[in-house]
Amino acid sequence: MPLRLEGTYTALVTPFRDAPDQPIDWEALDGIIDGQIAAHVAGLVPCGTTGESPTLSHEEHARVIERTVERARGRTQVIAGAGSNSTREAIALAQHAERVGADAVMVVVPYYNRPTQEGLVRHFVEVAKSVHLPVVVYNIPGRTGSDLAYESLARICTLAPNVVCTKEATGNVLRAQRIVQTLGDRIVVLSGDDALTLPMIAVGARGVISVTSNVLPTEVVRATDLALAGKNEEARRQHFALLPVHDAMFLEASPAPVKAALALRGLIRDVVRSPLCTPTEATRAAIKFALEAFARGSV
Repeated sequence: MPLRLEGTYTALVTPFRDAPDQPIDWEALDGIIDGQIAAHVAGLVPCGTTGESPTLSHEEHARVIERTVERARGRTQVIAGAGSNSTREAIALAQHAERVGADAVMVVVPYYNRPTQEGLVRHFVEVAKSVHLPVVVYNIPGRTGSDLAYESLARICTLAPNVVCTKEATGNVLRAQRIVQTLGDRIVVLSGDDALTLPMIAVGARGVISVTSNVLPTEVVRATDLALAGKNEEARRQHFALLPVHDAMFLEASPAPVKAALALRGLIRDVVRSPLCTPTEATRAAIKFALEAFARGSV
């Protein structure tokens, strides 16, 4: 039975301990996963950008995927981050995710080396053909320096049947609209920007891979579900109520703000790995204010 990709997927943080070598805090990770499942998220996305995948060793990356699959125990989908700017490495990560029981893999557009569109097509097709899992293409040109053109995505869909979804973090609702309009049911579009989830669903996206849902999973699930159900007025109210929180989560380089928010709630330690750094006191105050304001006026 094909995997149904719809709803709220949480781009999981990777919690670290406050020690010189900043080891992964497995107990905190388990707690976050349990809380997400209790909030009825559609799925978890470990080892993406929010999971600080660039600073994880290969061993840590593999273990985070394994731990997430083990802890989820089939109660929610696990879309394993398997991105790299090396096609060989991305293949190895995708194949590991398949071996340990992930439901799908998410592969980011290769960063830094800035391949041509032909190179991007070949990258995704090679990774997709190396596994039987569904593949989510992750396009975030603001971080990668490369933008996967719509025409290239269409070619990938033709050449790799198991590419079934795209996480669109381009900040461009018109791009999402064009993908839905022209590719139809061939590929699912998920918003990669919390603040754009509602308008993207309005033009045919089927959900979001969310940062904010690390902190407010129940509330983000509700906003997404209302939008998908076509309950427009309620969806707008919930969306607008969440907007200040979405904004606060990106006041500094992500995931530093969302980790600070989780630390405020006692769920993790406020630790990010260099070259990221913890937020300034001004940013912390803004995060605290946004969360408290949302709690007071939550719809």
